[in-house]
Amino acid sequence: MRRRLSVLPAAVVLAVPLLLTGACSGADDVEVAVKGDFGSRPDVVFPKEAPGKELAVKRVTDGAGVRARKGDLVVADYVGYRWSKDGSKLLASSFIAGRPGAFPTGRLVPGLEKALEGARVGGRVVAKIPPKDGYGAKGAAQRQVGRDDTLVYVLDVRAIYARTAQAQGRRQPLEDPRLPKVGEVQAGAGPSVTVPKAAAPKGLQVRTLVQGQGAAVGKGQLLALQYVGVFWRDGKVFESSWRTGRPYAATIGTGQVMKGWDQALVGQKVGSRLLLVVPPSLGYGAKGLAQAKIKGDDTLVFVVDVLGAH
Repeated sequence: MRRRLSVLPAAVVLAVPLLLTGACSGADDVEVAVKGDFGSRPDVVFPKEAPGKELAVKRVTDGAGVRARKGDLVVADYVGYRWSKDGSKLLASSFIAGRPGAFPTGRLVPGLEKALEGARVGGRVVAKIPPKDGYGAKGAAQRQVGRDDTLVYVLDVRAIYARTAQAQGRRQPLEDPRLPKVGEVQAGAGPSVTVPKAAAPKGLQVRTLVQGQGAAVGKGQLLALQYVGVFWRDGKVFESSWRTGRPYAATIGTGQVMKGWDQALVGQKVGSRLLLVVPPSLGYGAKGLAQAKIKGDDTLVFVVDVLGAH
């Protein structure tokens, strides 16, 4: 969601050891050699030659469970390199960052879409992505990717969140006439939210609607979430992951999202559904957020499902 709210059903992570000891032959192979166990930083060895021009994807370990489909959120440990005739360079690594990455399928470069299509939890995937299946002829200067750079990713899939994922736990009815009423989740729309015809509370309000049974969310973790946001002033929806069909991912407690979310979500249990009422001072402040039609004095109401924490 815009700060975007600034923006990701816990699957079992399989610690599957693996070893890929050599590069494959052929113009359509990944060409690099990858060594290491699932969940540990892979050692990637590049040949001296320039990369081939065709997309190549190798599923080293298949994993288990339901395969990823377009619209799913994939959480994976990864390393990402650029590669050209001039050599290779590491661009990003979740192993260095200390948390996995979030890959919202349906919104990635074509080569990554292909790499993650059909992936399963516990699987390691290696992808060689030429410019035509990456950032195109212009490259992506902000990502240090030139027009002639091939991308190489090694991805260890830790979790997959379907577009229909929602909170799983014990329901806790909320009977407070001063706070919004929340209905059941409807396919493609999420839960209904009915705001009372009363003045908005001045402080942050947090209520648990479904009590999850997972671990408590820690500061700095990557969260997989579903959410709907509505205005207190008229009850209209301004953003919803259920409507877009894409679960949302954000790192919590670090300022990536609004202060109200950082304060409300740290310490909550995975699997929970929460009602949040966020005053302007903990939302978008006096400036609001014009692209979402949020005014500087808007109190915002959210229903948030905490699907997973990594």
